[in-house]
Amino acid sequence: MKPVKKNKAEEPELEPLCCCEYIDRNGEKNHVAACLCDCQDLDEGCDRWMTCKSMQPETCERIMDTISDRLRIPWLRGAKKVNISIVPPLILLPVFLRVASWHFLLGGLVLSSLPGLLLWYYYLTHRRKGHTLFFLSLGLFSLGYMYYVFLQEVVPRGRVGPTQLALLTCGLFLILLALYRAKKNPGYLRNPASKDKSVSSSQVECLSRDGLEKTRGLPGAGSSGSLSNRTPKDDLKGSCRVLAGSPAKAKEDWCAKCQLVRPARAWHCRLCGVCVRRMDHHCVCCVGESNHQAFILALSIFLLTSVYGITLTLDTICRDRSVFTALFYCPGVYADYSSALSFTCVWYSVIITAGMAYIFLIQLINISYNVTEREVQQALRQKTGRRLLCGLIVDTGQYNRGFLRNWHQFSTLGTAPCHHPAEDIV
Repeated sequence: MKPVKKNKAEEPELEPLCCCEYIDRNGEKNHVAACLCDCQDLDEGCDRWMTCKSMQPETCERIMDTISDRLRIPWLRGAKKVNISIVPPLILLPVFLRVASWHFLLGGLVLSSLPGLLLWYYYLTHRRKGHTLFFLSLGLFSLGYMYYVFLQEVVPRGRVGPTQLALLTCGLFLILLALYRAKKNPGYLRNPASKDKSVSSSQVECLSRDGLEKTRGLPGAGSSGSLSNRTPKDDLKGSCRVLAGSPAKAKEDWCAKCQLVRPARAWHCRLCGVCVRRMDHHCVCCVGESNHQAFILALSIFLLTSVYGITLTLDTICRDRSVFTALFYCPGVYADYSSALSFTCVWYSVIITAGMAYIFLIQLINISYNVTEREVQQALRQKTGRRLLCGLIVDTGQYNRGFLRNWHQFSTLGTAPCHHPAEDIV
């Protein structure tokens, strides 16, 4: 028998982690119980705060990084890290709503300030290009908390029947299913370098600026569409436009970040870090070619369920009044804390529903004109779109084929891969 060759010196096996241990960002084993131990940045910050001295922004960032690294829950084979952005909605939303239910003046102050705080946080995260789970956590917890208040405060009054409760519960489950579908792959473009690591010289040559002049000899390559300059400022340095003669022949461009040739209407999402086919926008998830229909379905089911729940609640706490009248005039609602909490949750639901209804309306208009939200924003910057109804409608004219054809194209998104002719890839 041949002698067995000895392998290289085997590395010592790591000891299995218990449920409360984890490997921190420095690669060292740590314990959940030591979450408040040995934090020099926090000690220094507290000392400077006690002595009324200012703290450097870098110190605040290091403290937040340490907190996010140590915020974990016990789990099998090691403690799992918890995203710190999902925690504030779980704490602040019940506190704000219960404080707002104490008095109608507090309710007006709290509910009027919530949209401003949400918009401020939204623009703050988008400016820093940060990926946050705050809005997803807020949306899911809002659904759960509104349903909990409905079961605890509204159903026991006896005005809601089993059929109505079953309809509202089914609507809630359908919303969650549609959101689960919308959170799936929106149509990410994969880097072909993983399969074919070499890019042909003809493609590289035509993706350069000198290659634009060489395409004049091709049929239809001399005219440019209205979206030929839609590349944002941060992508102008690494991407170059290849022109085609008509909207049917898709224009393609090169993404320097993903290192791939992306088809027309595909964009690089700054938050996801990946190019997405027919990208519309990024909110709680990236909305693209494969999940745009699920996103619209989730919005429509949410609006129907929310309006139905608001109607049932107002009919219970403000009897013998219409929904619109009860929303603005419901005498004696703050005399009972249970009714006041239900009424405050109704107004919170109305604010959220109004925002979602506006998004839904914009989405329907964009689909009717066959334009994505990303193309609308680019057309407004470049002043290449036609604005109608005080800017509510922006028609780029690039892909608009009529109302029925636009909706037919939207209904068939993601059903089959789009194959472009060889002459379209210049």
